[in-house]
Amino acid sequence: GLKLDKLQAIVDKLAAEIPLEQKHRDHALTGNYKDFRECHIEPDWLLIYRKDTDVLELFLFRTGTHADLF
Repeated sequence: GLKLDKLQAIVDKLAAEIPLEQKHRDHALTGNYKDFRECHIEPDWLLIYRKDTDVLELFLFRTGTHADLF
């Protein structure tokens, strides 16, 4: 199964505004997800999220494989 400690480590970094390592391939999305970002927890385990810096809120939108999400 998926190791939730890896997800928690990513969430902790995002919440603390610590840049993710290059291997997580954090990037902005376009189209229907234009206000969101995506990062790789593992090569085929993705997290779609949005961060509202005005009020310091982190919205975890979806997680799953690339096939699950797109």
